[in-house]
Amino acid sequence: MGTPEFARDQLTALWENREACGWEIVGVISQPDKPKGRGYQLIPTPTKVYAEACGLPVYQPTTLRDEAFAALLAALDPELIVVAAYGKILPRSVLDYPRLGCINVHGSHLPAYRGAAPIQRAIMDGLTVTGNTIQYMADGIDTGDVIARDEVTIGENEDFGSLYDRMGKSGGRLLVSVIPMLEAGAVRAQAQDDAAATYAPKIEKAECALDFAQSAQQLHNKIRALSPAPLGAAVLQTEKEAKSCKLVSTVVVERSGVHGTAGEVLSADAKKGMFCIACGEGVLGVTALIPEGKGRMNAGDFIRGRKIAPGDRFTALQK
Repeated sequence: MGTPEFARDQLTALWENREACGWEIVGVISQPDKPKGRGYQLIPTPTKVYAEACGLPVYQPTTLRDEAFAALLAALDPELIVVAAYGKILPRSVLDYPRLGCINVHGSHLPAYRGAAPIQRAIMDGLTVTGNTIQYMADGIDTGDVIARDEVTIGENEDFGSLYDRMGKSGGRLLVSVIPMLEAGAVRAQAQDDAAATYAPKIEKAECALDFAQSAQQLHNKIRALSPAPLGAAVLQTEKEAKSCKLVSTVVVERSGVHGTAGEVLSADAKKGMFCIACGEGVLGVTALIPEGKGRMNAGDFIRGRKIAPGDRFTALQK
């Protein structure tokens, strides 16, 4: 199992169905606790927290390639290994160990969006449908034969946080349906078409800068793909000052006869709870943001605080 909530959702599905399906979870492998915050306090992964609450043994090896892990694997003696968002490539010695194989739950329709950020990249690209893939694990990154897929729609204003949560739960249901097929030897896996593969690299900090020369739709897709974290950011230039801010929630606004240059604030309506920004094409409406040095704020409160007005301008952060 892996580190984020997506992996925890897969473990939850396995745990909640263990008695009905006759499974025994012999152990949970999770990433080591990581320091976080100003005090660098060690924080356990969501998978570890859930596993310990269930009374499951949790192991956090720093490597899967030494004799210590080989001994642990032999002691646990699993028939099937399930992986989700673990973040490390499993060595061949691990892949070959379980009788039923090693399977991975991945948040895209492989071979599309192989890599670390499939859900974010799907939103960023404006997809309306995505889904999970369960695959046999192979030596490459997300290259194994496909066992099953599900389908998850993406709402036009849905952000990463919402879609991530829904896909984690949907992936858990898919996983529960696949394991009996593996046990019965009824799986007919299909090889991926490598020529059709696309990649979803992790989100880099520089990508969070918003360029209002892009279309309103492109910016809307990017902002919701980066929300609730790490968030798209820009500089707001008013008559008094220039400060950075992060945009949390937006909509594409239908407005004809728009006049204004890219990044210009066209309107600010506190009652509607939205201010509108001219883009390279179209108009973007902002409904929630995080001003520099502040917490999350709805746009209506921001406008009422006289922090923004028509004629103000958004410019890109310097990378």
